[in-house]
Amino acid sequence: MSKLYIVPTPIGNLKDMTFRAVEVLKEVDLILAEDTRTSGKLLKHYEISTHMQSHHMHNEHKTVENLIQKIKSGTTVALISDAGTPAISDPGFLLTRACIENNIEVDCLPGATAFVPALVNSGLPNDKFVFEGFLPVKKGRQTRLLLLAEETRTIIFYESPHKLIKTLSHFCEYFGEDREVSVSRELTKLYEETLRGTAKEVLDHYTNKPPKGEIVIVVEGKSK
Repeated sequence: MSKLYIVPTPIGNLKDMTFRAVEVLKEVDLILAEDTRTSGKLLKHYEISTHMQSHHMHNEHKTVENLIQKIKSGTTVALISDAGTPAISDPGFLLTRACIENNIEVDCLPGATAFVPALVNSGLPNDKFVFEGFLPVKKGRQTRLLLLAEETRTIIFYESPHKLIKTLSHFCEYFGEDREVSVSRELTKLYEETLRGTAKEVLDHYTNKPPKGEIVIVVEGKSK
C-alpha cells in the first residue's frame, strides 16, 4: 500500500533516535531529507544505506507532485528534517497535505521535538499552551506581539541566537518586564542550559553573555 512515513530525528543527542525510526529508514525505498549532508551523518551512524533525496523549503513546492506520483507507483518514502519532527517549523506540511488529498496513508512516528522538553523544563503551566514557532522577522511582527500580549496560555517560540536579544527586548516592551520567561538552548547536547526569570532578567543575562545554539523560549501567559 502507498504510504508516507514522517520520521522524527534527534535534536542533538543521537541516542534519542528510536528503534522503530531506524527500522523504517532502513526499510523504505527513499528518504527525503532537508539537508542530505546533515542527515548523511545520522544515517552513517545507524548504518542506513537507503537512497536520499533533497526536500527543503526552497524546492518542496516544485517536487510535491512528482513525489506523489512516485508514492502512488509503489515507492515507500520517509520524510526527515535536520532535527526533530518534520512539519514542526520545518518542511513537511505540503507533502503531508498532498498525500492526504490523494488518499495516500501518512504514518507519523513519535519522537524528538524541541518544544516539549523546553515547556516541561520551564516550570510554567503546561496544561494549556500555544506553539508560535518563529515570530515574523519584520512584517506582521508588531501585530503578532500585540495579539500575544493578551494570550493567557503559556506561549512557546523558536528563535535563533543572533535574534534572541531583539526578541527578549520586544517581550519586555509588549508583555512587560516582569513576565516570566524560560530560555532553553542546546537541548539534549553537551552544553544544554535552561535559564528562568523575568523577561528583563533573562534579557540582561544574555546581553552580557551572548547565546549560542538552537533556542526555545517559553513565556508565561497573561494573568487572568
